[in-house]
Amino acid sequence: MKNTAVNTEVLFQDLGLIDYQKAWDYQEELFDKTVQSKFHNRKVSEVEHIVTQNHLLFCEHPHVYTLGKSGKPEHLLIAPEKLHEVGATYYKINRGGDITYHGPGQLVGYPILDLDHFFPDVHKYLRYLEEIFIRILADYGLQGERSPGETGVWLDVGKPNARKILALGVKASRWVTMHGWAFNVNTDLHYFKNIIPCGIDDKDVTSLEKELGHKVPMEEIKDKAKRYFAEVFQVSLRCD
Repeated sequence: MKNTAVNTEVLFQDLGLIDYQKAWDYQEELFDKTVQSKFHNRKVSEVEHIVTQNHLLFCEHPHVYTLGKSGKPEHLLIAPEKLHEVGATYYKINRGGDITYHGPGQLVGYPILDLDHFFPDVHKYLRYLEEIFIRILADYGLQGERSPGETGVWLDVGKPNARKILALGVKASRWVTMHGWAFNVNTDLHYFKNIIPCGIDDKDVTSLEKELGHKVPMEEIKDKAKRYFAEVFQVSLRCD
């Protein structure tokens, strides 16, 4: 089901602060359209092929906890009926990974990419996403690292004070991706106390604000994320 035409253009949209379910529904719409285009291409001649589109969505969410399909419900440490007391919602979703938190001050990115335009390798895809934020952290004098056997980006890997600053959780079907990353910029870290983040209970979670001692403009981070995304994946971004 591989495309004969390679498309290295990515349509970019900044959705701003958006309800989690609304953003999830929109991802599903784009994802399904791409998958259906690939099914179409299997049935027709090459001249009738539809060139599938790539998308990159940026957003922030109101306070929400999401549990991946391999996650454990007991990693939510607050009773679901008490979530309203902290102004949060909770969803069980179809990405990989365990439980995580999204909220204001966190840059969430959802790439809906047809990996047939790049490389049919989800592990490589995750490493590319990590690389974007390793480069961003380096711009602020911080050494972002990968932790063996775990996804995301960390600080001080292998030390007692190891802490996670970028979480990843993706879904891929027919080599089309959805869901993505959560990068803690000016995030209220107290919300992580209600979960065992990513199912890992022996490491801390941090943010760029905490590491630097001051808030960082979100637009500054968005600009860097777009630039490094384009560099790492060797694509051009176009505002949709």
